[in-house]
Amino acid sequence: MARLLVVLFALFALVAPPLARAEPADIAAAARSVVRVVLIEDSGDGISLIGYGSGFAVAPDLIVTNAHVVEDVDDYGSIRIGIVPSQGKTGWFAKVMKRSPGNDLALLRLTEHGSLPPATLFAGPVGDGSDVYAVGYPGNVDLAQGLEVGDIVRPIAPVKTHGNVSSGRSSKAFDTILHTASLGAGNSGGPLLDSCGRVIGANSFGALSQGSDSEFFFAVSMREIMRFLRENGVTPRIGGGPCKSIADLDRADNELLAAQRTNAAEAARTAESKQAAAIAGASRQAELEVIAGRENGMALAGLGLVLALVAGAGATWLSQQKRKRDAMIAAGAGIALLLGSVVAWTTRPTIGDIDERAKAIVAEASPSGGASPSASREGALRCVLDPSRSRVTVSQPTDVPIDWGADGCVNKRTQYGLAEGNWSRILVPKSEDTVTVASFDPAAGVYKTERYLLDIEAMDKARELRDGFTPPSCGAGEDAARELAKNQTAIRALLPTAPNERMVYNCRGE
Repeated sequence: MARLLVVLFALFALVAPPLARAEPADIAAAARSVVRVVLIEDSGDGISLIGYGSGFAVAPDLIVTNAHVVEDVDDYGSIRIGIVPSQGKTGWFAKVMKRSPGNDLALLRLTEHGSLPPATLFAGPVGDGSDVYAVGYPGNVDLAQGLEVGDIVRPIAPVKTHGNVSSGRSSKAFDTILHTASLGAGNSGGPLLDSCGRVIGANSFGALSQGSDSEFFFAVSMREIMRFLRENGVTPRIGGGPCKSIADLDRADNELLAAQRTNAAEAARTAESKQAAAIAGASRQAELEVIAGRENGMALAGLGLVLALVAGAGATWLSQQKRKRDAMIAAGAGIALLLGSVVAWTTRPTIGDIDERAKAIVAEASPSGGASPSASREGALRCVLDPSRSRVTVSQPTDVPIDWGADGCVNKRTQYGLAEGNWSRILVPKSEDTVTVASFDPAAGVYKTERYLLDIEAMDKARELRDGFTPPSCGAGEDAARELAKNQTAIRALLPTAPNERMVYNCRGE
């Protein structure tokens, strides 16, 4: 292996330093999956370092590297492969599962109990001029630092360099990506990443320039890597979709919220205008109805009075005619008509009834049923990913069914914390170096998960804080939900300002 490393990299050992550039959090997170692949020979007289390259995990116990990095293992039975992670306290031994010199790829498996955070691969198109990052262990940096063999076989952070893709050129032997992210001897097999920290290639070799150094470099393309993994029965973690920045999403969300506030204010003004028009119309209608009612009451009272007088006169005449029974009937009718006249007069609408009648007309015209569009959502919901508001880097987006309770209970078993009107739950798994903050807005029907890919030290601290409290069971009450939110505050303080992934879902009743 050492001989081929010299052929490929010796002529560009003194590479130009990377451009001064802020290191993206996603690149730092992706570096957790990068390893140093060392070849150690036990000759009987002692252990010696034959050479080393880089690699990246595609499963907790599987590593992809270059075929030329481990070629010497086929020649000498005394050579062993060591895998040195970028973090932690120890490394492990591995064996070659498959070596493919035709496209310079090799698959290694840990032979000891160990676990690595798998990298996320991106199989989509890589645009010309795209920002890329090479991550690995260039020997010239180790030499400049004065590292010895003992330092090389201990976990240490990899080197990250930045460059750009130069599309349209590939090696003749196999499909490659031409780029300008600086490499050195030892970078072989390490990942080439996009700005979201997803692997788009495996760095392989450099182009010679005036026989002394290299300004352009080649990485085995994802097309070759995916074919190689499929042939060997490996299903890696795949990330899809364009690479968006959290800053862009925040800006778009702020613009969306501003537009929503503007629309809400306009809708409120329109509603107020309609309400005022409705009240004015109702007042006019009520005035007409009350006037009509008063006139009808007065007419009825007058008619009743006239009929009562007629009945009285008839009763008198019948009495004179000695028709006593008929006279009594006429008299009774007269009295009834007189009373009806009095009732019609006293019960006629007054001018003061106009306002009350106007209110009744407005109430009758307003919707009486149906849920408001902003009504709080409860019960079984199906949450569908909103790609325009999401940044998907390490997860496979699928619909998320949730059963939301008004008390912040999800799926009848997981209580969310309540703080300042916001419901959330922080998940700190034991088996994965990822912290997830899940939140739900019942009024808007928006479910959101934000994932933070942390290093071992930060994860250990997060797990320690998480073990320091017991989340309440569902139904424990609002005070318990607020206490949970308070306990989660310390974990939040550990998290970076921006997540590595944000997935926003719109939820509706099933």
